[in-house]
Amino acid sequence: MIGYVTLGSNDRVKAAKYYDDLLSVVGAKRAMEDGDRFIGWSNGQGAMLAVARPFDGNPATVGNGNMVALAMKSRAAVDEIHAKAMSLGSKDEGAPGLRGGNFYGAYFRDLDGNKLCCFYMGA
Repeated sequence: MIGYVTLGSNDRVKAAKYYDDLLSVVGAKRAMEDGDRFIGWSNGQGAMLAVARPFDGNPATVGNGNMVALAMKSRAAVDEIHAKAMSLGSKDEGAPGLRGGNFYGAYFRDLDGNKLCCFYMGA
């Protein structure tokens, strides 16, 4: 259903390094680049995550209530990517843990303030 999600960034170089490192945890690599405007990462198993400079030329801002959720293969993978995000300078928005039923998730903000969740559904 979802083909890709784009997050705004005002520092493409910093964002590129951050997501190269962070998304390596799930086997994602750069799949598309458009000069200094856009980079997209994919692990070939679902939607692409992209970082872009806003097309209208205005500064990127964080959307209140917006969040990207990345599906993980296990609870251990949630723990791993959250730890990786923290090591890259992310702001913790909720440590890994059960959030009701079988939803195991962790929340953090990237270097531009965009909110992400990594989650696993299952025991």
